[in-house]
Amino acid sequence: MLRTCMLGIALAAGATSAQAQGVVTIHKLSAALANELVGESVAHCARNGYKVVAVVVDLDGVRQAVLRGDGAPIHSMDNAYYKAYSIASLGLSRKEESTKQIADRMAKAAPSTVPQTPLPNITYAQGGVAIIANGQTIGGLGVSGAPGGNFDEECARAALAKIKDRMK
Repeated sequence: MLRTCMLGIALAAGATSAQAQGVVTIHKLSAALANELVGESVAHCARNGYKVVAVVVDLDGVRQAVLRGDGAPIHSMDNAYYKAYSIASLGLSRKEESTKQIADRMAKAAPSTVPQTPLPNITYAQGGVAIIANGQTIGGLGVSGAPGGNFDEECARAALAKIKDRMK
C-alpha cells in the first residue's frame, strides 16, 4: 500500500513538472505603462530643452512603445531603439543596468585577437536603461537626441523613477 501511494505521488509530481516544461511565463510592461514611460522620458528631456525619442522594448527586442518628441532628430528614432535593444539583450546576462555599464566593462577588457563581428541593432552609446521589476530585467528603455548620452540616460532614469511603484 505504501509503495502504491509513493508511486502515485511520484507520477503526479512527474506529470506536474512535465506540464510546466511546455509553458514559459514572461513579464513585461503593460501597453499603458510602456506608453507612460516613453511619454515621461520625452517630457523630462523637453523640460531641459532636449528634443528626444524614447523607445521601450520587451526582452525579445519588440518595440512596445515609441514616442518622437517635437523636433527630435530623425536618426534618434533608430538610435533610441538600438539603446533599448542593447540593454535588454546584452545587459541581461551580466545583470548590467545601462548601456554605459556595458561600455565601461568593455573599455576595461583586454583587446581580443578574435575578429569582432558587428551585431545588428547593437550600440554601446549611453542612454539605454534596463526596466527592472521585482529584481528581474523585463525590458529596456532607450532615449536618444539630447546633446549627450548622459542627458539621455538622465531622462530615462527620471521616467523610470516616476513609474517604479507600479511595476510590481
